[in-house]
Amino acid sequence: MSSMQIGIFTVGDVTTDPTNGSTPTEHERIKATVEIAKKAEEVGLDVFATGEHHNPPFVPSSPTTTLAYIGAQTEKIILSTSTTLITTNDPVKIAEDYATLQHLVDGRMDLMLGRGNTAPVYPWFGKDISKAVELTIENYQLLQKLWSEPVVNWEGKFRTPLQGYTSTPAPLDGVAPFVWHGTIRTPEVAELAAFYGDGYFANNIFWPKEHYIRLINFYRQRYAHYGHGTPEQAIVGLGGQFFMRKNSQDAVNEFRPYFDNAPVYGHGPSMEDFTEQTPLTVGSPQQVLERTLAFADYFGDYQRQLFLVDHAGLPLKTVLEQLDLLGEILPTMRAEFDARRPADVPDAPTHAARVAARDAALTEEVAV
Repeated sequence: MSSMQIGIFTVGDVTTDPTNGSTPTEHERIKATVEIAKKAEEVGLDVFATGEHHNPPFVPSSPTTTLAYIGAQTEKIILSTSTTLITTNDPVKIAEDYATLQHLVDGRMDLMLGRGNTAPVYPWFGKDISKAVELTIENYQLLQKLWSEPVVNWEGKFRTPLQGYTSTPAPLDGVAPFVWHGTIRTPEVAELAAFYGDGYFANNIFWPKEHYIRLINFYRQRYAHYGHGTPEQAIVGLGGQFFMRKNSQDAVNEFRPYFDNAPVYGHGPSMEDFTEQTPLTVGSPQQVLERTLAFADYFGDYQRQLFLVDHAGLPLKTVLEQLDLLGEILPTMRAEFDARRPADVPDAPTHAARVAARDAALTEEVAV
């Protein structure tokens, strides 16, 4: 595997195709998610990630179920989340569910924690949205303990205390799943990621690059402050999105109705303005390649690049064609990213590498 992980993420929206008025059923959308993940592995991508939503028009309310099912039908691709809701899920359940997934797929998984962007989800799970940041911090501290300590005694503000509690199963090989912290705007999340030496994922979809440059630089500085390495060695992931065809004008013409009607950004700025101001690229494979390689110029060398490709009502056939086109530029994208990466910038985290690092550290301790 390359030192850069390149993959896709889904938010699992069920959206009407504006070109023909057809809407997939929930069943079709869930099955399509599996096909997309399998195709991602087939074209050589490193990561497939699913969101977590508990409301229509989204289907991924149970990420670990979906990822385990995909895991059984794939061999190499890393399975992740584009959000695991740290605020409204019980950390005890997160610890169990994701450790189980880790065992089932032999370590080829990690997860991205986030608060989600749906306000009503808080009361559905008995939580108060005004406490979102406090919940994030307390729940994550508990999750860390559950994965790193065999017996946990714990008391906090938001859930009943734990006395002599053991989370089962324990993480595979005694190494907890790697955690990314996903964010669109919250400095506290960058601080949390930096404190624990975790990954930081900047969604990088809706906002101009200047916004994310500030957040990523803040995370890098705090990562160094907490003694995990230099700012350049912090573990950064980025989102992105594209629509491509061999001929760039064909891409523009085909994607425009989807863009104009998309629930997330339709009926707002023009596609031209949006592609200029955000990382959305609509054009030829070469344009997508050049635009993506430029991300490192703004954000520094980074470890994971995930693209959103299956949203806004795009039919499954079209999404699979997008993945074929991405597969064609993938070797060049990898080679270019690797060529520019300085030797002291770490590779993207994998379970095997983290187990090896832990064992090496233990051997060193014994030697001392």
